[in-house]
Parts: sequence; C-alpha cells; structure tokens
Amino acid sequence: MIERGRQEGWLRRPIDTLPTWANFHGVKFGNVSIGPLPGFEDRGSTVIAARELQGGTAEPLLVVPQDLIISRANIELFSRSDRHLREVLEAIGDFGRTTRGAVLTFLLMQATICCPEIKNIGVLKPLTEYIKFLPDELLPTFWSEEEQDLLQGTTLRPAVRAKLSSLLREFELLRTATESIDWCVKYWWDAENGLLTFDDWMRVDAMYRSRALEFPGAGDCMMPCIDMANHASGEATAALYETDEDGNGLLLLRNGRTISDKGEITITYGDDKGACESIFSYGFLENNTTSAKVMFLDLDIPDDDPLRPAKLFISTVAPGLRIFDKDGSVDWESDYIWLIVVNEEDGLDFKVSQTIDGKREIQAFWKEKELDDTSKMKEYLQEDPAWDVFQLRATVLLQNRVEEQIEAIQATPNSTHEMTVREIPRRLAEQLRRLELEMLQRATSALDNQKTNLLESKTVLAYLGMNSDEDADPEEVDFS
Repeated sequence: MIERGRQEGWLRRPIDTLPTWANFHGVKFGNVSIGPLPGFEDRGSTVIAARELQGGTAEPLLVVPQDLIISRANIELFSRSDRHLREVLEAIGDFGRTTRGAVLTFLLMQATICCPEIKNIGVLKPLTEYIKFLPDELLPTFWSEEEQDLLQGTTLRPAVRAKLSSLLREFELLRTATESIDWCVKYWWDAENGLLTFDDWMRVDAMYRSRALEFPGAGDCMMPCIDMANHASGEATAALYETDEDGNGLLLLRNGRTISDKGEITITYGDDKGACESIFSYGFLENNTTSAKVMFLDLDIPDDDPLRPAKLFISTVAPGLRIFDKDGSVDWESDYIWLIVVNEEDGLDFKVSQTIDGKREIQAFWKEKELDDTSKMKEYLQEDPAWDVFQLRATVLLQNRVEEQIEAIQATPNSTHEMTVREIPRRLAEQLRRLELEMLQRATSALDNQKTNLLESKTVLAYLGMNSDEDADPEEVDFS
C-alpha cells in the first residue's frame, strides 16, 4: 500500500511544499528553512539557515505545536475521536499501549486514510499529510539477501535477522488481532483485494526507527520538521532540541555556535551510538567515523557444562558481551560471563523447591547466599578470594570469542551477485567490516594484556600451584 502510494504519488509530496503545511498548522520558523542543502541535493532534506545565525539568542529556530508531536500520549488523545484508530489499538492489546506499537499503528492508519481506494475510514488530521513528506529510508531491513550477505561476520547481520523476525511477529499479531474487525478484513486482509502487506509494516518501522527522538517531557516521539535535521556528533552538533513549558517542541542553536547563511543546522541522534547501530537505525555512517565505537557479541554457555540447563533457566541478564572504546583503548563488560565461568566446585549451587500452588522452581545459590538476580553475580565474585581466578577465566573465554568473530569477519563474503548489489549497501558493509575488524583486533591486544597481568597475581599463581606441577607453564593451563 505505502510503496504503491509512493509510486502513484498519492502518498508523496514535494518537500518544497512542507513550509506551507507547517505554517498552516502553526509551526514557527526562526530564520530557517527545510529542503536539500545546496550542492548536496542527493543527501535529501535538512534544516538550513536562512541567514547567518548566532547561538545564544532567545529565538528558537523551530517551534512545533504540542498537538503535532507523534507521541504515545497524543495518539491516545487522537484515538478518542477516531474510532477506527481506537479499534486497532485496543485489538492489539499491550503492544498498542507501548510507544512503538502506538506510533507504528498510527502511521499505518494515516497511510490507510490517504489511500484513494479506502473510503470513510479514520479521521483526517494534519499529521495525515505529514507522512507524505517523509522519504523512504534504505535501512538494512530493506537490503536484499545478496546485500545482507556482505555483512558476514559483522554484528549487524544477526541484528538485521532478529529485527526482521521481530517485525514479522508484530505483523502477524496485527493481522490476528484485527481479523475480527470488518473494515480491516475488507481493506487490509481480503485475499484478493486486501492492500496491507508485510512491506508496509517494514516501512512504518523505518519511518519511526530513523526519526524517533527522545524529547524531555515528551519521551520517544516523532517531531515534525525538527526530525528533518541531519545528525552530526560532538562539536559538529549545531542545535539542541527540547520542549517548552507548554509541551511544544523547540529547536535551539547551541551557545557559541555560528551558522553561515545557507549553512546546515544539525542535531545529534546520539553520540554514543556505534557504527552498527548507526547503519541499523539510520542507514548511514558519518564521514569522519574512525571507530566501530561499540560492539555487542553473543555468548553461550558451553554444552559440556553440567549446570548449563539450570544456568539458562535462572539467568536474568542478556547473553552477550559489550566491547567499547574507553580512553583511547578497548574495554569490555558483561553480566552474563560471570555466570558462565563459575561452577559447583567454586560455590554455585541449585536447589529445587515447591511453591504454595504446587509448582516446582529452581533456586540458585552462591556459597549459601541466594542468587535471585544474576546481574549481582559479579558483585559476589569480587568479594571472593578467588576473584583474580574468575577474571582470568573470563578473559580467556572472551579471547576465544573475539578470535572466533575475527575469523568470521575475515572470511570472504559472498560475491557471486555483485551486479545486483547497490552502491550504498556495498559501501556501508565494507566500512562496517573494516571498523569492526579493527576494534576486534584492538580488543585481542587488550585482553592479552589483561591475561598477562592476571597471570602475575599471587592468587592465580597459588591456584596454579594447587592444580599443576611447579614447573607448569601458566600459559598452557586451561581455565575454561
């Protein structure tokens, strides 16, 4: 429905008509305009200075009325006067009460209202027109199989697959929940004439994911016009966004910043986001990107661990590892790994108890102390005399996991479909592979240094003396 609407023109408006829409609905422009940056028309639209601007002035660059914000609170208000929107939100239950579920449903309803083949469904709103100005975003969920193959070994490949699976589950939830609503059956799900497809759900997800901003006082939302601003990190960020006492959205030039006439006014989408997340959510990398910044790797409990089933059952933390830049080096953190590296001999124990209603449950204990939250495992281990030994086990395990990822990323990606791969996915995949490989190699060096230092620990040396011959080489001891 949305793709066809773009092609046929009823779901697309030229960006040069946006000021007319904005002014008519109360958006105030403070010497800025929205459109392509002169000389960079291929980058799409952005916020541009209409004259030289100085930071620190009282006048906002943009003021967006509170009732134009696409937020969960506003969507709840809209649904009170739009029974069709309300029917769908109520039908999808708890998902419709989340910000994501409410916003995606709202966007889908606006596209439905725009469709010329659908009559008397929904209530026309100013925001119904706004989605016509939103461009299609080439996020990795829209990459072809051949293009996704180029992500082999990167952290983006499993993230895209997991996202597509999640989107499919949401779409099936929408379908199942609304198949009893007559107008949904007629216009969305009819076997011959139904207009809604999984591709439509992917498109509203891309609209939201690439434009959602966390506004003080409004939470995660889409802020018309302000969400046209492009991203720049650090000192390159030109403007800030916030809400005023009435809940209106504001775009403010940073103090001390000067923007030349026809210059671009940028905001930050989040300076701490890594290269993987930037491509995943926004479909681009900054030109000056020199580091992957942060990576998430999955971890698994070895199959030969006799406590594996119990550990999996009681785990309350994400089964992964975070590697990140810190003070010019690479560091790591993981709550999950501390559950992996301990065993029964160390003091980890499990007991089966029976609840009042007769059900059986597993309880975990660390040296007689109940472990009701596995995120506390590290705290307990830090208090243990064998803490250095546990650290060494974790370091060795992480070294193996990082080396495994390096081997995967160095493997030659599938190149049998070069002619069908578009330039943007090819370039982004190559950049990501290079950045993540460099971070993994730096992580290997950092972990090797940690291991060397730990092997000098008196605790570790004593542990080695108890479990090996005096002349044994510490490097040869298996700590897994």
